[in-house]
Amino acid sequence: MVREGRKEGRGEFRGPLGEDYKTLRARALKIHRRLKRAYPDAHIPLRFSNPLELMVATILSAQCTDAKVNEVTSELFQKYRSARDWAGAPIKALEKEVRPTGFYRNKAKAIKESTQDLADRFGGRVPDTLEELTSLRGIGRKSANVMIAHAFGGAGIIVDTHFIRLSRRMGFTSELDPVKIERDLMGLLPKKHWSSFSLMMTWHGRVTCTARKPACGGCPVEADCPASESRGDITWSVKLPPKRPRTTG
Repeated sequence: MVREGRKEGRGEFRGPLGEDYKTLRARALKIHRRLKRAYPDAHIPLRFSNPLELMVATILSAQCTDAKVNEVTSELFQKYRSARDWAGAPIKALEKEVRPTGFYRNKAKAIKESTQDLADRFGGRVPDTLEELTSLRGIGRKSANVMIAHAFGGAGIIVDTHFIRLSRRMGFTSELDPVKIERDLMGLLPKKHWSSFSLMMTWHGRVTCTARKPACGGCPVEADCPASESRGDITWSVKLPPKRPRTTG
């Protein structure tokens, strides 16, 4: 995607489908409004009562259903209540406890290392900035943005598998790398909408715009989605209808 002049909405900016900045931004905001109307009760499915619990749940949610994570953490959050509790847990015991979520060795290690960082560097407190969160061992940009948006009420673009699929289908980006997708959408949307847009896109991806069989016929954003004609089979390579030439005389 060409980005010159992005901030001003001028210059050589072109979206994946050839739209200029103003047109693409307007379409993105329209889709955001439609999604909010369609899913007024959308929420993050992970259960947590404080930033530390959300951090642990987010780590466990990788390649695992939220329902399974909630099932596992319902007991763990009663047992481990502070960063030092998690950091001090024997690794073998922790591996056994998180095993139902899959990839249990990596997840147990990530939990212990990140909570040890919290205990050593932040007094057991979960920081609330992207820079500090991503400095924790085992915490990447996606997890950090989840924390910022849902634990602290801040602004963050959360690029999960649903967001990647939908942002490409809707013609907002041609990228596959999550960091590049995050950058594209940060430049396209006002900061105040970053978190809510991410939540709505993920919710829409779970409920309607699924990977294998998107329900385009009943989709609340069908009129504004370039992939609707093909029922989601094509992504950003779809071409917008050509403009009719002006007639003279």
